[in-house]
Amino acid sequence: MTPQIRTVAVLGGGITGVTTAYALAKRGLDVTVFEKHRYAAMETSFANGGQLSASNAETWTHPTTILKGIMWMFRKDAPLLLNLSPSWHKYSWIAQFLASMPKYKSNTIATTRLAIEARQHLYGWARAEGIDFDVEHRGIMHVYRTRKSFEHAQRVNTLLAEGGLTREELSPAEIARVEPTLQGDWYGGFLTPSDASGDIHKFTVGLAKASAKRGVRFRYGTDVIQVDRGKTGGVKIRTLVDSERFDAVVVCAGCASRMFAKQLGDRVNVYPVKGYSITVNLDDAESRAGAPMVSLLDDETKLVSSRLGPDRFRIAGTAEFSGFNRDIRAGRTAPLVEWVETHFPTVSTERVVPWAGLRPMMPDMMPKVGPGRMPGVFYNTGHGHLGWTLSAATAEATATAIAGPEAEGFDLAA
Repeated sequence: MTPQIRTVAVLGGGITGVTTAYALAKRGLDVTVFEKHRYAAMETSFANGGQLSASNAETWTHPTTILKGIMWMFRKDAPLLLNLSPSWHKYSWIAQFLASMPKYKSNTIATTRLAIEARQHLYGWARAEGIDFDVEHRGIMHVYRTRKSFEHAQRVNTLLAEGGLTREELSPAEIARVEPTLQGDWYGGFLTPSDASGDIHKFTVGLAKASAKRGVRFRYGTDVIQVDRGKTGGVKIRTLVDSERFDAVVVCAGCASRMFAKQLGDRVNVYPVKGYSITVNLDDAESRAGAPMVSLLDDETKLVSSRLGPDRFRIAGTAEFSGFNRDIRAGRTAPLVEWVETHFPTVSTERVVPWAGLRPMMPDMMPKVGPGRMPGVFYNTGHGHLGWTLSAATAEATATAIAGPEAEGFDLAA
């Protein structure tokens, strides 16, 4: 442990902030989490697609993404929607995104490895702390409607395999065997048995409670307005009501990370990429029997689905570049409802809860993890659509950078 770092402020009480606080607390540091909401996991970690998906590690920095984005530009129900209103932040981010395309392969492989590493920590923490989060270890199945999309998936599969991920190629008959409730005309698919699904909100809240038992202080309902490097060392966190000094700070503030980084002399070009989800309440026996148990990704619509316990079914997706707009638009959630009605016709959509959240995404699709320019400043942010999938590994990396590895012999499953 670096001698001068004993107290650490973590900005953000979502999945990355809570996992970071937990990893730091296990190393014996004095940790305080600042969260503007009254509870943990109330923004992007509230109702995502529920997937722990190394199989979705392919970065978006591929020419096909650009081509599809252009084709979808004037479709209001498109999986990817770009608001053309002028914004320096948006267009500078897009420029960096395009500049990152040569690293598509290496970043996809690196993300795969990171996702696989994250599993051992996340599952171990859940066992150690007794966290129930509706986890389903049934794998994730990707399905494809055309030969062209399936052949692209085969090429992606070579990158995932290089990163250490094993997937099984499926015929249409095998897709029906893996998930009998799924209706549709599929060309082929891939099953990743090692992937899983669950409720990110339940996991994050459970880990926050476990962190509090380990001594982490949570300052809920607290807006941080300024972060300053102290003149004599350390970091000063100023809120609307007071200020407090710490030896170090970890910025895990989602889309607000860019603002805090600017205050600390760094450029962390996180952009808020809006996503939608619906939670279908399975109130009757026919709906419960007709909803899938295996987590799915439909490549053409870019929608994912996860079963959350016996009576909830989550569908999520879409990417919308509209700045910090959190409005839940009926026109964007309607395709999610229609997808359920098309592919799971016996599931009732009478009681559906819509949601929208802002994914904090870096232009190269790689999270910003590690120290800033100033001593005592660290980042763990910008995970985009893989926040939950990667969070445990990046939290461990951040905690190790600050305090060193955990003591030998610590048993995650103890």
